[in-house]
Amino acid sequence: MADWLAYLEAAHPVGIDMGLTRVARVRDAMGLAPDFPLVIVGGTNGKGSVCAMLSTVLNRAGFKVGTYTSPHILRYNERVAIDMQPLADEDIVAGFAAVEAARGDTSLTYFEYGTLGAMYAFMQQQVDVAVLEVGLGGRLDAINAFEPTVSVVVSVDLDHQAFLGDTREKVGFEKAGIYRAGKVAICADPNPPQSLLEHAANIGADLKLLGRDFGISRLDNQWSFHMGDSHRHALPIPALRGEYQLVNAATALAALEALRPLLPVGIGAIKRGLLEVDWPGRFQVLPGRPLTVLDVGHNPHAARALADSLKRLAFASKRIAVFSMLSDKDLPSVVSLLRDEFDEWLVAGLDMPRGRSADDIASELEGMGIKGVSRFADVPSAWDAALSRAGENDRIVVFGSFHTVAEVMQHRLHHRA
Repeated sequence: MADWLAYLEAAHPVGIDMGLTRVARVRDAMGLAPDFPLVIVGGTNGKGSVCAMLSTVLNRAGFKVGTYTSPHILRYNERVAIDMQPLADEDIVAGFAAVEAARGDTSLTYFEYGTLGAMYAFMQQQVDVAVLEVGLGGRLDAINAFEPTVSVVVSVDLDHQAFLGDTREKVGFEKAGIYRAGKVAICADPNPPQSLLEHAANIGADLKLLGRDFGISRLDNQWSFHMGDSHRHALPIPALRGEYQLVNAATALAALEALRPLLPVGIGAIKRGLLEVDWPGRFQVLPGRPLTVLDVGHNPHAARALADSLKRLAFASKRIAVFSMLSDKDLPSVVSLLRDEFDEWLVAGLDMPRGRSADDIASELEGMGIKGVSRFADVPSAWDAALSRAGENDRIVVFGSFHTVAEVMQHRLHHRA
């Protein structure tokens, strides 16, 4: 497995190389034409959580579910799951080998290999349905080489501007590229860009909008969902923490509604799925004290959601951030949205190609007038310092990147072992 991943990382001259020509050529050479329904889920944030809820509910309804998500936090196998369990090394390697045997002289990126290998695995495992998370954008993402039964755009905001454009209108057009003529196209963004609405209309997609075609009503510790003549009452609050997860849950239910003619799901499976869904690193509250939150949020849209969720937590005497970001992310916007939520910032470097140094991050924060900034060579050192500084009534929040959260998770596992 390690050898294959190292090979994949070096196999293509450019890490991100948008376009469907190469992946479609190898798809056809492999004969990857799935006969089971596909749900493609895109969006700036929330898409992984929607995939997790959708997959868990479908599994609790008795269907065999393939789920493909990215990036992973600790192990590549997290990306390819059957019934929410990571696929074994040998099954993932078999997929890579099948791609390699079929590609001829076509060069593929790491993500393209992974996408084709995942679909190969799902067909080998004879799943009833596959839930696929878009890697980047939508229109030119490798996932879009497959034909969805239902397409979902959870949210539209700025991220990956170098590839997707620097306005919500440009990003919205890229996200809407996963919609199909005559197929249900869901959008859960409360203010969908005009470009998305126009593209859906131009191709004749059956567009379903949050607030117009489906919606939620909240009642204390439960909620209701409605879409057309379908109503689901007395639903439990999802196990995934954060107020925004209610919209993600409604988005998953809208997709289930669209799938109902093919994959009917009862209210019992919906309730169990919402209560039992697990998706690490998304406003994940660790057991014990001090209260500790892990959140992979790394763009302004995610920072707003994180700030809102933190405001809803109980009072903390001291609020500590363990923070690091990649160099191509919008650090000033993220920090400005969260600056009032922390008393101390423990910043760390990420030792990787797009990583920033602790000095670089700290200088930027101090330039914004933020006090209480400490520098650490790496994330585990910052985490250890946070634990030593925090009392029982304090709060630690680890955020800024998948890598930041992954390094803390790895460090905790190592120390527990």
